[in-house]
Amino acid sequence: MAARTDAQIRENVSKAYAGRVRPVLESLDVIQADAGACCAAPAASSGASCCGDEVSEDNVALTNIAKLYAGTDVDSLPSSVRDVAFGCGNPTAIEALKPGQVVLDLGSGGGIDCFLAAKMVGETGNVYGVDMTPEMIALARRNQEKVGARNVEFRLGEIEHLPMADASVDVIISNCVINLSPDKDQVFREAFRVLRPGGRLQVSDIVWTKSVPESVKDDMEKWAGCIAGALLESDYLAKIRAAGFVNVTSDAKEYPGGAGIASAAVVAERPAR
Repeated sequence: MAARTDAQIRENVSKAYAGRVRPVLESLDVIQADAGACCAAPAASSGASCCGDEVSEDNVALTNIAKLYAGTDVDSLPSSVRDVAFGCGNPTAIEALKPGQVVLDLGSGGGIDCFLAAKMVGETGNVYGVDMTPEMIALARRNQEKVGARNVEFRLGEIEHLPMADASVDVIISNCVINLSPDKDQVFREAFRVLRPGGRLQVSDIVWTKSVPESVKDDMEKWAGCIAGALLESDYLAKIRAAGFVNVTSDAKEYPGGAGIASAAVVAERPAR
């Protein structure tokens, strides 16, 4: 099978996530029903994803929202936020966000991490969410109206080409999204560009703790399922360092029975000078 181009990978991943969120948009009358949607709507407030519930080499489950956000007030958020909370961690809990900070969420989805961050940075702070899927942006903006988060803005764009000014962000967060990019070197270079000197990258992501099987690398379903594009943990961290970051650390926890698949909490800093 011929290798997929980066553009083909992005297109397929975007279509997959558009299909996952489409039933929620339909329920909100944001778009008209489309019988061709690729996935049924997730059960209300289940936190389950179209990836399924079992973690294996063939299928990474995005952990139940109650586990990801234990101790965080997510029950107050609308079901249209909770039902599309695809993720593998809670990036806002890796290190504390402070009032007045500017935060950027890479691959913001339905907005859950943006809304949690918005509470932490308060009225003097701002949160930006970037996502490449128009359906996700549409849902996030509708959710923003429901939540009433005035200090949040959602922008359509690719995380490899961020619609943000140089040195304009204090903290970058992301939840199980960078693994979906076919050009992670560019993602980390862009993250470095938009962070202010002394700024911090803190992300939750899927990594491998053993060599990635060749059989999964070009499987489009496994790209959207978060494992085909995931890197060996050491390679992931090396790419962050190559972009110019320092103090790069990772706390990776393998999924039970996950055959070398782990959820990692990664932190890195842009040098202050």
